[in-house]
Amino acid sequence: MWAELTSKPLFIGILNLTPDSFSDGGRFLAPEAALAQAHALVAAGAGMLDLGAESTRPGAAPVSAAMEWARLEPVLAVLGEQLPAIPLSLDTRHADVASRGLSAGVAVLNDVTGFSDPSMLELARSRTCGLIAMRSRRKGADFHMPPYDDPAPRDAEAAIRELCVVRDRLLDAGIARDRVLLDPGFGFGTTFLEDLALWQTLPRLPEALAWPLERFCLGISRKRFLAARAGTPSLPPGQRDRLTSEAHAEARQLDYRVFRTHAIG
Repeated sequence: MWAELTSKPLFIGILNLTPDSFSDGGRFLAPEAALAQAHALVAAGAGMLDLGAESTRPGAAPVSAAMEWARLEPVLAVLGEQLPAIPLSLDTRHADVASRGLSAGVAVLNDVTGFSDPSMLELARSRTCGLIAMRSRRKGADFHMPPYDDPAPRDAEAAIRELCVVRDRLLDAGIARDRVLLDPGFGFGTTFLEDLALWQTLPRLPEALAWPLERFCLGISRKRFLAARAGTPSLPPGQRDRLTSEAHAEARQLDYRVFRTHAIG
């Protein structure tokens, strides 16, 4: 799936089909609005679109698989008609939704829980689609989100070990390496100091994971990490696109190539 990755960056445009996204708060929940945003992202340079219908922001309420699919189905149908050349990624942690998405033409499954659910892992194993597997931390059924401004010193080693677990989970299931992109999971269970350490580890991350540099996906768009790093932690998510672009440029200097993002530019 990812064999076509070259020195040219791939921007995966984020299309939130939720009423409670941290970044755009339901602006694209209606299919017409979602379609317009999809066209805008592609016109700006997105080579893939990533659709998500369940918010994973801190404190977000879980969504049933039926509701998730009800939000996705009409948008998937119209994107297949109007943007047939643009591959689609589905951001979901539910196997039923993922299976329906694949049947509707989705090319990539993006699981923020790193395919930790056995049914998601089996679905990934039994298909040939591309996979984006993210590191995250859970507390029971919910995501573990500690106070982001916790001043306790942190390094990146715990996050790297967790990313190794995600990598090994997929490889041990017999999934080919060339199907997988690994996402370090900035902000998912990490504090600012841990995210900062993880960002500063990017030069050695491929060696630490024995993983090709071109098969990492960095999802830092509009994250609070960027605002905190810039010394403006109260900057609203919608005003963080310049910081996102600057961070992408930093990562591209290190030859990272795949970025999941709300805006391209």
